[in-house]
Amino acid sequence: MPAAMVVALSAGLLTTTAPTAHAAAGATLPFTSVEAESATTTGTKIGPDHTQGTLASEASGRQAVRLSAGQRVEFTAPRAANAVNLSYSVPDGQSGSLDVYVNGTKIARTLPVTSKYSYIDTSWIPGAKTHHFFDDARLLLGQDVQLGDKVAFQATGTQVTVDVADFEQVGQAASQPAGSVSVTSKGADPSGNGDSTQAFRDAIAAAQGGVVWIPPGDYKLTSSLGGVQNVTLQGAGSWYSVVHTSRFIDQSSSSGGVHIKDFAVMGEVTERVDSNPDNFVNGALGPNSSVSGMWIQHMKVGLWLMGNNDNLVVENSRILDTTADGLNLNGNAHGVRVRGNFLRNQGDDSLAMWSLNGADSNSSFENNTISQPNLANGIAIYGGTDIAVKNNLVSDTNALGSGIAISNQKFLDPFSPLAGTITVDGNTLVRAGAMNPNWNHPMGALRVDSYDSAINATVNITNTTVTDSPYSAFEFVSGGGQGYPVRNVTVDGATVKNTGTVVVQAEAQGAATFRNVSATAVGVAGVYNCPYPASSGTFTLTDGGGNSGWSSTWSDCSTWPQPGQGNPDPDPGRNLAKGRPATATGSQDVYTPGKAVDGDANSYWESTNNAFPQSWTVDLGSSYAVRRLVLKLPPSSAWGARTQTITVLGSTDGSSYATVVGSTGYRFDPASGNTATVALPASTNLRYLRLSVSANTGWPAGQFSEVEAYLTS
Repeated sequence: MPAAMVVALSAGLLTTTAPTAHAAAGATLPFTSVEAESATTTGTKIGPDHTQGTLASEASGRQAVRLSAGQRVEFTAPRAANAVNLSYSVPDGQSGSLDVYVNGTKIARTLPVTSKYSYIDTSWIPGAKTHHFFDDARLLLGQDVQLGDKVAFQATGTQVTVDVADFEQVGQAASQPAGSVSVTSKGADPSGNGDSTQAFRDAIAAAQGGVVWIPPGDYKLTSSLGGVQNVTLQGAGSWYSVVHTSRFIDQSSSSGGVHIKDFAVMGEVTERVDSNPDNFVNGALGPNSSVSGMWIQHMKVGLWLMGNNDNLVVENSRILDTTADGLNLNGNAHGVRVRGNFLRNQGDDSLAMWSLNGADSNSSFENNTISQPNLANGIAIYGGTDIAVKNNLVSDTNALGSGIAISNQKFLDPFSPLAGTITVDGNTLVRAGAMNPNWNHPMGALRVDSYDSAINATVNITNTTVTDSPYSAFEFVSGGGQGYPVRNVTVDGATVKNTGTVVVQAEAQGAATFRNVSATAVGVAGVYNCPYPASSGTFTLTDGGGNSGWSSTWSDCSTWPQPGQGNPDPDPGRNLAKGRPATATGSQDVYTPGKAVDGDANSYWESTNNAFPQSWTVDLGSSYAVRRLVLKLPPSSAWGARTQTITVLGSTDGSSYATVVGSTGYRFDPASGNTATVALPASTNLRYLRLSVSANTGWPAGQFSEVEAYLTS
């Protein structure tokens, strides 16, 4: 793709648009991606959905296509290609394959699919749920397809949800460089059957100052490489030379001059164990090193970089399906450039700088394309001095993450907070931002966070595009709850389109200047200005001129604005109440109203005791013709059978309520699931659903573990 063109995400594929005044956002990629939901299919489209823990929420575009046996999705090739990489998901514990068709003819090769590397649980991370549902599988087709040809994937016996297909024209394998030392000359087995670890070590020792050649083939390493310095490790191309190991280089120091290029490293990491160095690179490559043209997949972390990595360049590589970070500059990184890379499906920050034990400085993340980090941020800067984040494209962040986070969250000490000038320029954020389950309110597409200390660095945010954020565009917050100030921030030149709630979400004391920020299709209001704690101080927004489309302010700091237009959910059978804001006349201890809409039947709301009547209310976001309620209590047999006397009320405006179903006793019995169903009249139309409880034979309070509302009777 020409450097003068801007990479953009359309509804169907990665396309190009006319150049703008600043550099293109994202990497120049060797492939073109096509979304499954834009293809022809006999399967079922799922999404869009932003709810943590759902399959669609982790998909590119928040949509995908589910295939049962015999069903297919057929893509129109967007370019000449001879290879495809497919992002997909299968149910937990299952594996299988997809048949592949080109222009209606089944080819000899099939595409294996598995859940082996998916469904990751990190119970030690607050707010985490099972995540990492998708995986990638690649295939050389064995033939060329042309622009406009039809390439179909058909499920055989296993249900497969297809997300996106990357079409690529893979060139011929490279030839061995003159004077290089081939790993096969030292006994490496290109069949992948034998252990090639010692052969790699011997080749590295023999090639000091030169090149270790990794010919086409599959090579198994059973332990990591150390003592790597002053050498180039080079393959025939990332589709041809493949190293199979979960720990490639593990070393605490190196004199540097290490250059790693043009091969793939495929791991076997199926869980996240933070004490294990299950990384492509763990530690240091040493100064003046580089990583380029690599395909890194199924590791815990792509590159976890500690020690001296001064002037490291990581470029033009793919990092896919890691259970934690894609790359983390873990302190003391100086002059590092991470540019032109593609990252998908990380289980933590896709790209991070963390200034632990020393400040990262004069380093940058530039022109990277990042898709679907499923438990943290697309790009995170945790402290550091004179850092740049420029011309990146970040899309579809999930729980606990923004597209870009500029933060003083330290995690551990000693930590070096943000200092000098932090440059955030020319970035495009698409469907970025997420609901934070720990805060119970959203994180913006771009977040500036005085988590553990005040932000005193100069933060310049310029030439930003924010599109389809499910919540806000720019967030200023002190995420640790201490109310530290966010200062010295300038936002200059931004285009904001279709935010779910607000353009500016200010939740910390401090100040920012806004210039030339235009917004259209704002969901609720221009500004939410409610610093926390309420007594911590004010946040001052200075109008620097040229702003438009976001002048209104959310007026009620006691409630959080819900997405006003958001992304539609086409499923008529969905539970309208799930994840919606809930309130009550009273709550007992930690049994708050939101517990009744969190999707967990074991948590519950309990009203103030001995104070009937008590009511519980949920805002469905829009008026709906609700026809059925399902009321639940925890299914445990420890909950004895009981009858609750409940009146159902409804409102379209949140102030005037009418009775929908009069006072009725509903029986809850663990022997039958501890649920009660309430049929609503055919004339019911409501946005606000209220349940008034006047009696409970099992406990002197109103109690619900889940309240579900459906359009179907």
